[in-house]
Amino acid sequence: QVQLVESGGGLVQAGGSLRLSCAASGSIFAINAMAWYRQAPGKQRELLAEITSGGMTNYADSLKGRFTISRDNAKNTVYLQINSLKPEDTAVYYCSAVGQSTAGSPSLAYWGQGTQVTVSS
Repeated sequence: QVQLVESGGGLVQAGGSLRLSCAASGSIFAINAMAWYRQAPGKQRELLAEITSGGMTNYADSLKGRFTISRDNAKNTVYLQINSLKPEDTAVYYCSAVGQSTAGSPSLAYWGQGTQVTVSS
């Protein structure tokens, strides 16, 4: 099994920045794509950004360049840098990873427990 643990959330003033981290641990044979999502109260979970093991990235059109996803394959960790935070960025931020726990096992999607980001105006 692969476990994902997010960190780096918290309370920040509008205009500030945060760097979220998500580390994968446990039985890991390979981690392929990793991604960040968020879910605001009363809203559906939305994809923010994703990154392949080779470093190719894809972002939601709505982010307008404020979000940057990166990863350290040696540490099985994905990061999300968020700049110019706005109150509407308040949400629980989740990371996900698609990977294999052992050689030959199927690729499965794993989720972290989420980290709260609250932006005050």
